[in-house]
Amino acid sequence: MAVLSKLAHVAGIVGRGLLSTEFPILAHLIVTRRCNLSCAYCNEYDDHSDPVPLEMLRRRIAALGRLRTAIVTLSGGEPLLHPELPAVIRSIRDAGMSASMITNGFRLTREFIEALGAAGLQGLQISIDNVEPDAISKKSLKTLDRKLQLLARYADFPVNINSVLGISEERTGDAVMVARRAVELGFSSTVGVLHDGNGVLKPLGERQRGAYREIVAISGWPQRINYRLFQKNLLAGKPNSWKCRAGARYLYVCEDGLVHWCSQQRGYPAIPIEQYTVADLRREFHTRKGCAPHCTVSCVHQASLLDNWRPQQRIPDPTGTRHGSPELIQLGPPRQAEPKIANA
Repeated sequence: MAVLSKLAHVAGIVGRGLLSTEFPILAHLIVTRRCNLSCAYCNEYDDHSDPVPLEMLRRRIAALGRLRTAIVTLSGGEPLLHPELPAVIRSIRDAGMSASMITNGFRLTREFIEALGAAGLQGLQISIDNVEPDAISKKSLKTLDRKLQLLARYADFPVNINSVLGISEERTGDAVMVARRAVELGFSSTVGVLHDGNGVLKPLGERQRGAYREIVAISGWPQRINYRLFQKNLLAGKPNSWKCRAGARYLYVCEDGLVHWCSQQRGYPAIPIEQYTVADLRREFHTRKGCAPHCTVSCVHQASLLDNWRPQQRIPDPTGTRHGSPELIQLGPPRQAEPKIANA
């Protein structure tokens, strides 16, 4: 039943998307920049920021609802550090949007899992980087397997385990073991490829490419589609020809409430979500992104895929060759952002 419900939900979004280009399919909403880990490859966290206050998040969720956003994924930092996370999830559901989350899983307990389900969470993803913890990442199968067992027993929402390639050559086999364990527990499995600070693929060796193909073979259809349409070329060092709809079909809403193309291209358009309009969606839908050919950010791939058949994007990349650095120009008159959240 859960699989049929998920397919029906996806079909509904596809149907809406074919009829209209003027709503976001997916928004990542950052609820805190703080994380309880310090993975060496990650550039999306700090160790001190306060969580975004609940009322501020509710205003941002309401703004996403006004834009008719289909799915809101809570992220960070580490979203489980937010003290009012179930209330945030309920606000998303009350606004008529689907609610999911990306987490490192360390704070999961039976009680927390049941609270998330009761609040209406509809999907959870954990990335596991290795089998044994090391200096690069503590997100290991050994550390998290007990949490995975709790999810298998008590979660009434779908769980996806994302294994990661490209962290180190010697950990290549770990990604395959993580994918196999995910399937064994009844979860879906995907594989990510480490990218640099611009969201561009880090080169993989032949052993890593072989591991990638093995994981794809045991993963579900979303991963296989993503492999064929995007990552197969990237793994071979070839660019992809596609139309990135970041800023339109996909929104990254940072802890300051500003909309960016994605987590790796922060700095543009940098408009507060509460001031974001259909006109902004239209502009970004038709804007070419110079970073697109070598992009590995799969959530943007997936949110943009529905519209790849539509006419070519006609607005040049306003970022030139800088691809999202904080110094980027902003189209139109400047807009007042919400005050920056004070650090602890």
